Amino acid sequence: MERDGTRGERKQYGDEGEETAVRFLETQGYRVRARNYACRHGELDVVAERGDTVCFVEVRMRSTAVWGDPSHTVSFAKQRRVVKAAMHYLMAHGVRDRELRFDVISVVGRGERATVEHLPGAFDAGM
Repeated sequence: MERDGTRGERKQYGDEGEETAVRFLETQGYRVRARNYACRHGELDVVAERGDTVCFVEVRMRSTAVWGDPSHTVSFAKQRRVVKAAMHYLMAHGVRDRELRFDVISVVGRGERATVEHLPGAFDAGM
């Protein structure tokens, strides 16, 4: 059984990764529309837009790259949950006539030493 402290530390670590990803996106000219959007289908880490494109961004973080690129941990099942949550977001917010994209951002390390890799169009909505 997991101790509460460990779960809290993991959440804090994940929040740090998402904050790093958001700062990265903002430096690239994206406007963040939502963070941690939750619905019955799942959760969207970050919803951002640039120009006419709305991006649904899954953020993955690891302390080191020893175990490989964190972006490789986005399973097909996770992709489907993200797509369903994205469709819910679009309907709930009346977003229409926009290009959609599903991205993954990998964050390896912490703080100023973190390495960020953005994979635009990492997967698509094809179900």
